[in-house]
Parts: sequence; C-alpha cells; structure tokens
Amino acid sequence: MWVTAEEEARLVARAERERVTVPNLLMSSALSESSDSPTERRAIAAELMALHNLLARSSNNINQLARQANATGEFPAEASHALRHIRSVAMRIDDAIDGLM
Repeated sequence: MWVTAEEEARLVARAERERVTVPNLLMSSALSESSDSPTERRAIAAELMALHNLLARSSNNINQLARQANATGEFPAEASHALRHIRSVAMRIDDAIDGLM
C-alpha cells in the first residue's frame, strides 16, 4: 500500500498514540466492525475487569452478611449499605454495556 509522506506521518503518530504498530493499526481498523480504537478497546476491557473484580468482592461481602443472618436469624444492619453498593455496581455494568453499543 502506498501512502504520502503526510499520511505516513499521521499513521505513525496514531499508532504511537494507540501503542501499536502501523500494520497492527491498519489491520485492526480494517477488520473491526466498530470504530473503536485499540486504546478505546483496552479502556473498555480495563473497566469491565474492574467491574468484575468489584462484583467479586461485593459478592463475598453479601455471602458474609447472609451467613450472619442465617446464624443469628437477624438481618444485619450493614446489609442495606451492601445492597446499595450492589445496585451501584449494577448501574456501572449497565453503563459499561451501553458504552459498547
């Protein structure tokens, strides 16, 4: 593929911003069904991993509260805070999914 010196400079600059090679940039752009850049895809993946970890920690907290409730027969006071937190995580997940569409 032939490009002008200006086009090559723009490709090199964008590849550097995206932290990929020029061939990788061209291939991912050509084969992508969306217009997301590699940097945007990495950011989305990072956000989804953060949400995954947050959900895992939150689930552990909910399990501990459930064990306490089952052992004592009383609903722990901390449970309402934990449920609000779970709702906020769910909203972040919804927002992340909306960002993918």
